[in-house]
Amino acid sequence: MRYFLLLLTTVLFSTSLFSQTLDPIKWEAKVEKESEEIYTLFFTAILDKGWHLYSQNEPETDEIAPTPTEFTFNNSENTYSLEGRTVEPKGIEKYDNIFEMDVKYFEKEVTFFQRIKLIDKNLRSIKAEVFFSVCDDEKCLAPEVIEFNLSLTGGAIENKGDISSITAMDRTKSEALDVSIKGWDIYPQEDVKDKSYFTIFILGFLGGLIALLTPCVFPMIPLTVSFFTKGAKDRKKGTFNAILYGFFIFAIYLLLSLPFHVLDSLDPEILNNISTNVTLNILFFVIFIVFAISFFGYFEITLPASWSNSLDSKANSIGGVVGVFFMALTLALVSFSCTGPILGSLLGGSLSSDGGAMQLSFGMGGFGLALALPFGLFALFPNWLNSLPKSGGWLNTVKVVLGFIELALAFKFLSNADLVEHWGILKREIFIGIWIVIGIAMTLYLFGKIRFPHDGPLQKLSAARKTLGALTLVFVIYLLPGLTNTAYANLKLLSGFPPPLFYSVYEKEAHGPLGLNAYTDFEEGVKAAKLQNKPIMIDFTGWACVNCRKMEEQVWSYPEIIDILKNKYVLISLYVDDRKELPEEERFKFLKPDGRVKKIRTIGDKWATFQTLNFENNSQPYYVLIDTEMNLLNTTTAYTPDTNEYLKWLKTGLKNFNKKQVLIAK
Repeated sequence: MRYFLLLLTTVLFSTSLFSQTLDPIKWEAKVEKESEEIYTLFFTAILDKGWHLYSQNEPETDEIAPTPTEFTFNNSENTYSLEGRTVEPKGIEKYDNIFEMDVKYFEKEVTFFQRIKLIDKNLRSIKAEVFFSVCDDEKCLAPEVIEFNLSLTGGAIENKGDISSITAMDRTKSEALDVSIKGWDIYPQEDVKDKSYFTIFILGFLGGLIALLTPCVFPMIPLTVSFFTKGAKDRKKGTFNAILYGFFIFAIYLLLSLPFHVLDSLDPEILNNISTNVTLNILFFVIFIVFAISFFGYFEITLPASWSNSLDSKANSIGGVVGVFFMALTLALVSFSCTGPILGSLLGGSLSSDGGAMQLSFGMGGFGLALALPFGLFALFPNWLNSLPKSGGWLNTVKVVLGFIELALAFKFLSNADLVEHWGILKREIFIGIWIVIGIAMTLYLFGKIRFPHDGPLQKLSAARKTLGALTLVFVIYLLPGLTNTAYANLKLLSGFPPPLFYSVYEKEAHGPLGLNAYTDFEEGVKAAKLQNKPIMIDFTGWACVNCRKMEEQVWSYPEIIDILKNKYVLISLYVDDRKELPEEERFKFLKPDGRVKKIRTIGDKWATFQTLNFENNSQPYYVLIDTEMNLLNTTTAYTPDTNEYLKWLKTGLKNFNKKQVLIAK
């Protein structure tokens, strides 16, 4: 009776405000008769926007890998034969930096089909099941098994299982999964926050500010503003034209991103495919090396002079609004030798990120706005021009510094190619070592120990060069632990730039996440917590969970966080996709709230059901803080890439646990 009351409560609770159980995939099946002996079975998966299903053909490996889709046909009596393998469409193929391998998956809708040949002409139905897991950009759901009864004379229906087959033992084992978590009224589940493009806009804006300080752009500011304010018939008209000029600069750079939106609409994965293409990454590497050499002053990269001359003549002859537009376009072309490498960095960074074309637009918009602002502001306040520093050798210093930055960024693209092909030439420590050498060279340049062709005689170091040189040296010192095999090797400020921590010249011991002592059985973990009188952190994770690895590598590895997890909590990591089979006596059938019967056959089946039953959540990563009496110590949380936010969450749980201990002691 208690079991059915539990189910009723679960159904009611699943409709509440804080329900987080996700069901982003629906399966349909049908049968088509080709002849008296040949039939084709069709299985169609319909996915919600943003979710994807992995291919059947993911490589077999002992490393972290996606969960492949599997079809199984119950043909124990040999009443039919399978004609070849289950066929799937082309799908989307790309290299995944976390899995360090090429993966294939499907979005929106995908149909698999299997041809069969009847041996028993009296056969009327076929039983089949599909094992699968779905993911989006932030989380993966625990693997599931859907069973089908496919009628050869009619339709195909999902086999939900026979409720009458549930025994008293099944009910007892199902009840044991319910640990009666308390405290939901105090710590309700939090809503998921939407992503923002503000960061990429700011980075683009900063790139534009840097471009302003280059020899190609900076001298143009007073010349152009003076042309508009002094050359117009009246000051009001000149000011309007200067502001319009700035607007057109912003619009031109924003328009440069539009072709990528067209590509993105034709194929949402094309930008990711470009970013992981080995040939293109090597090409980017070569281009950035060339840009760096150009910035060092060994040659100039310019677009054909005929282009800028033609546009300049049109600007002078046409006049008016159209003429101002051509003047802005002329500036974009003339300044390309300085802005091109910065825009290349922005383009390469956007193509490697999840936001794709939209992030590129925000980045380009920020870049264009930074370039445009001075022309508008100095037109409104011409007296400010007197405060601008005079052009001189410092502009060449800026250009050379950008050359060092371009050189460092070039190796990011070579690293992408190395990861895809598994060449092993740019392991993490080698990559960081190259950056250290570049940093040292830049420091020596800023302190006047190295000179390049366009550098004039250095008589006295400016305060700006000394400051920047000191900061560069500090950055080099910051990089040094990255060469080691210590807890400080994870350089948080550079997360995402060097190769992953596991792509290392050192052999790392596989002993739980980051070497932490993690229990993989809930009951064993609770017993250990009682003996040690510590709070518990439940880590619902998966072997094929991308963001679980990101959290472990980029957040848990933070020294203060890893210290708390190691010494203040008992960590219980429950792998919901573990396909190791349970002993026969531990297997059972679980009646789900929707009336389906789920067979608990593997370790992953057990912990996935445990998570859904107790926390109304089926995504990973998912983190819970409780005490040994099953009281929540804080809100549950999921993928939290912000280190400070996650640290605060852990500390709040500790604080609440200690308060309870004080009350108990009294």
